[in-house]
Amino acid sequence: MNAMAKDLSGMHPLQVVFLRAFGSFVFIFPYMLYRRISLVGNNPKLLLARSVVGVVSLATFFMGLQRIPLGSAVSIRYLGPIFGAVLAWFYLKERVSTLQWLSFVVAFSGVIVIKGFDLRIDYLSLGLVLTSAFFLGMVFVLIRYLSDKEHFLTIINYFMVVCMLVGLCFVSYWRFPLPQEWPSVIGIGIFGLFGQVFMTKAFKYSEASVLAPFKYMELVYALIMGYLFFGEGYALLPMLGIILIIAGMVMNIYGKEKKTTP
Repeated sequence: MNAMAKDLSGMHPLQVVFLRAFGSFVFIFPYMLYRRISLVGNNPKLLLARSVVGVVSLATFFMGLQRIPLGSAVSIRYLGPIFGAVLAWFYLKERVSTLQWLSFVVAFSGVIVIKGFDLRIDYLSLGLVLTSAFFLGMVFVLIRYLSDKEHFLTIINYFMVVCMLVGLCFVSYWRFPLPQEWPSVIGIGIFGLFGQVFMTKAFKYSEASVLAPFKYMELVYALIMGYLFFGEGYALLPMLGIILIIAGMVMNIYGKEKKTTP
């Protein structure tokens, strides 16, 4: 999905947001009607809030993705769980272990290394992706609160509808896809939906620490696709920054596990 969003860099980012949402909505909405899953939900205000912060996160990520290498954008956005842990500590009063605080330092040091040694990343692009990560952290907190109160498809459907409405507000900046862009136009929503649903199901059936190595394979795929499709390579020091971010994320997950183990 990220590679397809990168492939659509010639389009306005909010048009890409619309395409991402519409491609999922056409599958989710009829299924919800068929299974009589609530479209409104029990907490419409919180569902709307989750959707708005999700749109900001997705839009700023696509804006940054159009400007910097795919692997760098994906890796910096991995700071989302860190922002989520800090926000949960502040708002939900969840305890943060010493190992988690250390993981935050390690991950942020990776961002500093990437910015300092990869000249393709300017401050505006970095700010966009960091903004995306921060709002992604807010999404994690809201989903954590809503997950046992709402059907997961209700949460996703709210997000898709708000994405489409926001995207339509920028329709004057849209353009018709080029012939070579149609595979990405059609596929971005489908691949995004599969990823979202399967990841949600996976976290329902297994612990985060078990799934983490598979989740971080996303970055490996991003690096490979960035190299094959967009000719993006990495010097040693920027790659070190990416490794530090991943190390920080893994430490954060095991810090959570250690915190919850009696």
